[in-house]
Amino acid sequence: VQLQAFGGGLVQAGGSLRLSCAASGRTFSNNAVGWFRQAPGKEREFETGINWSGGTTSYADSVKDRFTISRDKAKNTVALQMNSLKPEDTAVYYCAQGLYANASPNPRVYRYWGQGTQVTVSS
Repeated sequence: VQLQAFGGGLVQAGGSLRLSCAASGRTFSNNAVGWFRQAPGKEREFETGINWSGGTTSYADSVKDRFTISRDKAKNTVALQMNSLKPEDTAVYYCAQGLYANASPNPRVYRYWGQGTQVTVSS
């Protein structure tokens, strides 16, 4: 499975971006998908995840009520809608396919990772 994350860019604080994660080589429709981010000098951290069916989502407190994760199983994609962006949201964002059906904040239970897409929020 190869994952590709795209949609990043430069946006002003308060703005919005929509990231997408596409899988090729094999469907990830039976697995959870998570979005993580890594800012310079910091560890990669979990932001949000969605279970295999799309019926259950989870969010880190830092993005709750601002970010929304969704998946289109027919297109084999997962999207991350980011609203009310803040400068502290600046990071490289990664999508990852989980080993299991349900999402987890633990990066160790994700097998395949996309290459990351840069999100920069200016103040």
